[in-house]
Amino acid sequence: MSVVVQQQDKSQSPMGVLSRHSDLLIAGVAVMIIAMMILPLPHWVLDLLLCANIALALSILLVSMYTSEPLEFSSFPSLLLLATLFRLSLNISATRLILLHADAGAVISAFGSVVVGGNYVVGIVVFIILVIIQFVVITNGAGRVAEVAARFTLDAMPGKQMAIDADLNAGVIDEKEALRRRKNVAREADFYGAMDGATKFVRGDAIAAIIMIIVNVLGGFAVGIAQRGMDIMQALQTYTLLTVGEGLVTQIPALLISTATGLMVTKNGGEKSLGLELMSQVFSSPKAIAITACVFGMLVVVPGMPKLPLLLAAGLAGLIAYFLTQNEKQAAVQAAKEKAMKAAAPTASNKPESMTDLIGVDPLALEVGYGLIPLADPKQGGELLDRITMLRKQAAMDMGALVPAIRVRDNVQFGANQYVLKLRGTEVARGEVFPGHYLAMNPGGAAEKLSGINTVEPAFGLPATWISESQKMFAEVAGYTVVDPTTVLVTHLTELVRRHASELLTRQETQQILDAAKEEAPTVVGELIPDVMGIGDIQKVLQNLLAERVSIRDIVAILEALADFAGATKDTDILTEYTRQRLALAICRQHQGVEGKLTVFGMHPSVEQIITENIRQTELGMRLILDPGLVQELLSAIRDQVEKLAARGHSPVVLCSPRTRMHVRGLVEQSMPTLTVLSYAEIAPEIEVDSIGMVKLKNAN
Repeated sequence: MSVVVQQQDKSQSPMGVLSRHSDLLIAGVAVMIIAMMILPLPHWVLDLLLCANIALALSILLVSMYTSEPLEFSSFPSLLLLATLFRLSLNISATRLILLHADAGAVISAFGSVVVGGNYVVGIVVFIILVIIQFVVITNGAGRVAEVAARFTLDAMPGKQMAIDADLNAGVIDEKEALRRRKNVAREADFYGAMDGATKFVRGDAIAAIIMIIVNVLGGFAVGIAQRGMDIMQALQTYTLLTVGEGLVTQIPALLISTATGLMVTKNGGEKSLGLELMSQVFSSPKAIAITACVFGMLVVVPGMPKLPLLLAAGLAGLIAYFLTQNEKQAAVQAAKEKAMKAAAPTASNKPESMTDLIGVDPLALEVGYGLIPLADPKQGGELLDRITMLRKQAAMDMGALVPAIRVRDNVQFGANQYVLKLRGTEVARGEVFPGHYLAMNPGGAAEKLSGINTVEPAFGLPATWISESQKMFAEVAGYTVVDPTTVLVTHLTELVRRHASELLTRQETQQILDAAKEEAPTVVGELIPDVMGIGDIQKVLQNLLAERVSIRDIVAILEALADFAGATKDTDILTEYTRQRLALAICRQHQGVEGKLTVFGMHPSVEQIITENIRQTELGMRLILDPGLVQELLSAIRDQVEKLAARGHSPVVLCSPRTRMHVRGLVEQSMPTLTVLSYAEIAPEIEVDSIGMVKLKNAN
């Protein structure tokens, strides 16, 4: 015999049904509140709604006390508006019944007769005191706190956003966590802005209560005498008592909600509820409570002071101080035991597992001297972290490569204005910038000399001068190119990223690029991987392209070329040449001049023949084997042509045959890394080529 237990579907429970139709429920409540202002209510319905109003206000107060962060109760401003509107509609309904029937139900009668003892004078005094407490003390203070909190929260938004970007840049958080934090910052600003306006509802409600009780008393007095034939004292007793009862039964919930409003705007974002925080903080110092007990004890001996209350207060304070002191002693003993146990036991740092934390290196790191810290500190107006984020995005768009997070840290061993760029823990570049100064570079047309600190622009090695801020305008008018220190540093870092992009491309980044390509072109990825080429082979081709600053953003075209030719050869260098030919138009566009022409110098046929005849098959593949003297002569001839192009304002580009292109590139990459080497097969038909020179050797035929 088997027993089948069916779990109740939560969606079929009453709360589940209410949750699914919560929008209709709130809309119905809003319509009901408006209807209450227009239509008369029976006495028993008004009694129920008044009790519901008190329960709602008490619930809101308790929820606000148990809320640890304001955003946990982000609907509070809207709820405050609905509760205020509900309370005002009850005032209108009660006023209608009081004036029409001289009776407003059992709840209002109880507050008028029991709470204030049937004395309308006492009732008026109590009501006025409640309104003063709400209006002058709680509402006024909560409104001021909400206004200041809204202003400070909005002012702090840019700094919080930059702090999130800094953590994202440093790799402390990922994109998902950064998005969640940004949403929380926006929600916090919206909440405090809404609370600033919501406190005005509470303030207006207090003013309306004063006006309504005056109007109700005067109206009841007129109705009682003119329409019901009451004498003056009877009308005053009847209507004033009912009006005071109605005022008390609505002002007590208003006071509760005002208190809840004050609690919400004074939340400090702690992780505990209000009760836990108060208990842990108020009773955190036994000495303060012990002094309080002593003060009350001394007051006992003062003549005329009540003995019993002071003795009870002194005894209670002393008892609390005693227990708190004992707790502190026990905590200190426990802490000492734990410290001794940790000292006796092997520490976690001695375990082999933790050593892995010490052997990792950052793919890219920027270390700065203490004088450059303001450039990276958002609180001091530093834009370095934001600029690095933009650099990574721009590199992804330009080169198609995923630049890893660049860690920025200070290093006290450097000079104040020095910085060092490291690639996988190894220094690859360093420089010096001067905060508060500007770097002025002469593009060639400026004749005036500038006084300052002569230096060399770190990214491209151009002569430059660090000038003061007062000279900036003069330098710009004189024709100098003037940039700030952050731009100098970021430009150097950008050039470093472009120069070492091939080294930054790991198999992991290659896999991520292929995963993205698979969503766009699953067929070619499935055809190529893993049967034809492995991840490492594709990584090598992409690294070859990046090493010559060829963008790999069009990854689908690259994979198409590899799929076409990988079946014929496994040599990644040759596959790179085929891929470059497929990307011919993009490569040519990259090196076009202002006039739209591709300005190049070529290789003399005799030089081409020499290179072709000296290509040998080695263990490492096809390699160019030349006599060292011939190498120097060839490099000198190429350098002459490069200088000729540079003198005319063109980027150096050499054109050679497809067979010799990669060997020419290997020949010049160490001494002339910025020289672009193209083959005839890489010239797209729509590109106009202007050849202005030829590489020749003196002894060549």
